[in-house]
Amino acid sequence: MQLSFKNGARANGPASLADLGENEEGTLERIDLPADFAHRLMELGFVPGHAITVAHSAPGGDPRVFRVDGSEIALRRETARHILLRKQ
Repeated sequence: MQLSFKNGARANGPASLADLGENEEGTLERIDLPADFAHRLMELGFVPGHAITVAHSAPGGDPRVFRVDGSEIALRRETARHILLRKQ
């Protein structure tokens, strides 16, 4: 399932959530995951158009913690690669 927010992607395309460094922020553009995963992420606040900030990572770098809609949510790097955004 692909959920989109059509408000102009960057010329070189959107970055993935996994590409952000610590304390960097981006605006969610779309989620390229199966519908059940995408819906669960949306329930947690990952909605197109919302800002997402990288909070911190586990010692090995995976999972990473993201701030979205007032909550902190840990995601594996593999999942974060399928969440596309525009960097702020």
